[in-house]
Amino acid sequence: LGTMTWGVQNDRADAFAQLEYARSKGCNFIDTAELYPVPLTAPEWKAGNTEKILGEYLKTIGNQARDELVIASKIAGFFPNSPVAAERTIPPTDPPPDCRLDRDSIRQATDASLRRLQTDRIDLMQIHWPDRYVPAFGLMSYWHEQKRADAVPIRETAAALKELIDEGKIRYIGLSNESTYGVCEWVRACEELGIADKLATIQNSYSLLDRRFDSELAEAVDNYNIGLLPWSVLAGGLLSGKYRSGSKKNGIAADDGSRFNKYPDYMARWNPKSATESTLLAVDDYSRIAEEAGLTPSQLAVAFCRSRKFIADCGSVIVGATTVEQLKENMEPFDTPVELSEDVLAKIDEVHLRCRDPCCTL
Repeated sequence: LGTMTWGVQNDRADAFAQLEYARSKGCNFIDTAELYPVPLTAPEWKAGNTEKILGEYLKTIGNQARDELVIASKIAGFFPNSPVAAERTIPPTDPPPDCRLDRDSIRQATDASLRRLQTDRIDLMQIHWPDRYVPAFGLMSYWHEQKRADAVPIRETAAALKELIDEGKIRYIGLSNESTYGVCEWVRACEELGIADKLATIQNSYSLLDRRFDSELAEAVDNYNIGLLPWSVLAGGLLSGKYRSGSKKNGIAADDGSRFNKYPDYMARWNPKSATESTLLAVDDYSRIAEEAGLTPSQLAVAFCRSRKFIADCGSVIVGATTVEQLKENMEPFDTPVELSEDVLAKIDEVHLRCRDPCCTL
């Protein structure tokens, strides 16, 4: 269960209702981050508020129920003059310091997350994005001139996480928005430190509209036994079909509170007002494939991700929602497992091959 809307689009009561429903359906993995909620441009945004809401819920259900859950959070990567780093202290640090991945920053971020979550350990602590320059969030080209000489070495970050593992504050390590090179360097660092078995997951963008993970990254994680936790499997909600016009809708329709209507500048590559024509055409094609298969567009998108070996073997699909009604639809492929036929998968590949990863850019 993804939590990034809690504190902006969703309040405490909404979050508790989502958690109760998800747990009733057997969901035991909760993904959050010190950065959340999003978008950062929302007037009510404040770093750490999502963790605070989740922490209040964990306190409410008690230690035994908390022990049944896997709580995952993330430490922000390179972010100059960051309000995220500022919220690691009480009162917030002024002026805001930089988010970095050096030892002191890792320890401070972890302690702040533990405080907000009201728990004694984080089951999976992920690096939200690297300290070094790397193209991310829809970018595909590596621009050499953006490389920074002061990037914190991966081994330093890994060593700091090892200290926290030894202290019992975190249990496992995850990566996010990472490249194949980065995965290999992380594996090497963890092997040198004797914690190779603690590097468990990677959380990168993956969906019907962004299948870049299918290539070198898929090979790397297969050989290193690292599972993918794909983020934005619905491309921010675009793949739900709710923003389509002039076509049959068999999902939940958008309203004024829907993300791209409420925040028109957020996730521009998926916003129906700014997405490329090829992206919107692909969404229509996938929606038609879903209808022919007797599924909603959301269910097709989730079921497709669940069919990928690097997710099915040792990863999991993160689903989120702003209403329990949406959450029910998104969790249906888990409650009643959907096996996509070879014919449906072939139709999906046909759309993909016509325009690969249309929402990504140089």
